[in-house]
Amino acid sequence: MNTLYEFRVSCSVSPEAALEMFPELKPVVIPEQTVLYGPVLDQAHLFGLLARFRTYRLPLTEMRPLPTRSP
Repeated sequence: MNTLYEFRVSCSVSPEAALEMFPELKPVVIPEQTVLYGPVLDQAHLFGLLARFRTYRLPLTEMRPLPTRSP
């Protein structure tokens, strides 16, 4: 699979905390939101990420695969 995904949460999470919770994702903090993006290896990895959002009580508002670029 290895698809690039974007996850949006409706709260601000510091980049340091986001990297600690999701080391495989890159955080971008914008006013009142945090966007995390990175590769998702397979379905098990995706479900693991979703479980971590739930464990950390982060309000996930959007999750979507990002378009791949053609060479």
